[in-house]
Amino acid sequence: MKDLLYLKDDQIKDCIQLLLYAYRETFSDPNEVLKKNSLGAAHHRTLHLIERNEGISVNELLIKLKITKQSLNRVLNDLKKSKIIKQVKDNNDSRRKLLYLDQVGRKFYNEVFKTQKKRIFNALKNSDSDSVLKFKEVLIKIINGKK
Repeated sequence: MKDLLYLKDDQIKDCIQLLLYAYRETFSDPNEVLKKNSLGAAHHRTLHLIERNEGISVNELLIKLKITKQSLNRVLNDLKKSKIIKQVKDNNDSRRKLLYLDQVGRKFYNEVFKTQKKRIFNALKNSDSDSVLKFKEVLIKIINGKK
């Protein structure tokens, strides 16, 4: 633990490398399921955020994904054609488009999730609760800023 007090460049580079590998492995698990449906990583990220934020607007999704409207439209069109998502006009503001998974989408998302769940579940199960809580805290701090 004392080593962490100094956080030398090599230690930070090691951390970045571990994050990269963890991301690579976790997000490669569902590749076969995605490819079978002619979908890729962008579709997966979009699908995950729609599932976790049911009724999210297209604009909110753009902000969360930090991508261009053009890139998102391509992905959304693919997901709509595959009948994985549906786009509904907001009752209060017809300019807003809200996104939902339909029945096919829920089934597909669950199939994708199952491929990732095993890796994450086992890592969490084989860690003590204090480590899990601290890990989540550190991830949230990484997400929230550079301070």
